[in-house]
Amino acid sequence: MFLITPLARVAQDLFVFSWDFALTFINLITPNRKVGHVTPAGQPGEGGKWPEYVPPKEGDSRCSCPALNAMANHGILPHDGKNITFKELNTKIRATYNFAPSFCYFVPNYAANMLNRKYSNGTFDLADLDLHNGIEHDASLLREDSHFVPDQGKPHIPFVKELLSLASGKDKDGNELLTAKDLSEYSSKRRAESRAKNPNFSLSTFHKMFGSSNSSTLLTIFGGRVKDLESILIDERLPEGWESRIRRRMGLTIATFNFTVLKVERGIDESKYKVKDTPAEAPATATSEPPITVVAQDQV
Repeated sequence: MFLITPLARVAQDLFVFSWDFALTFINLITPNRKVGHVTPAGQPGEGGKWPEYVPPKEGDSRCSCPALNAMANHGILPHDGKNITFKELNTKIRATYNFAPSFCYFVPNYAANMLNRKYSNGTFDLADLDLHNGIEHDASLLREDSHFVPDQGKPHIPFVKELLSLASGKDKDGNELLTAKDLSEYSSKRRAESRAKNPNFSLSTFHKMFGSSNSSTLLTIFGGRVKDLESILIDERLPEGWESRIRRRMGLTIATFNFTVLKVERGIDESKYKVKDTPAEAPATATSEPPITVVAQDQV
């Protein structure tokens, strides 16, 4: 079994990526879905009409992913966020956000392996996904590090507002848009800040890419539109009338998505920020440490 399991996973990944490339090709030769018809007929959100939004109650399970939390808040996933099957996650992400079938299989299957559960019949609570350095990682754009806030189910609103304030793009109607450059800039700051403040900081190359993947959904699925992102990131609520900005017939494939991910990751440069020790307001004691501030080099 020691040899079979890794080999089986390699074979499985090769199949998924081959499938994904085939779907990418199909997207190139088939027409896009029409605006207003991205969400499939008969599914929650058809025509932009989402089920009632109900904020999480005491005891409900939530995670560090706003998109999954929003699905639970609207009852697309169980509202308590518990006992979700990996197969259910697959089909409901596909219908809600128009990710490609290959993508919708790959991520829940990865989560099942991460949690040592079976994709075919396993279940999970949303909070289970926040196994540290599994999917959840340090230097998130929307959450404080788990070292400081173990419960990753709620956004850190100051981070969200700072991120959205960086929006430098505009669409044809004058709506503010986040750009890949904006995400790279804020990621640079958050990584430098987290590295300086968190004594248990860790961020492998894999988790750097995962972080850029998470942030890239803001540009792809949500189109970078600040007005929509205020709702999805702060309230974890799908705006009325909203539909996925991905109109490709087969949805957003892994191959296509990675173009955005790599663009965001390549633009990240922690060296633009440096640690600056600032004097404490009260006299320092033998055991106290001065607070740490991370500032842009051009502000020093």
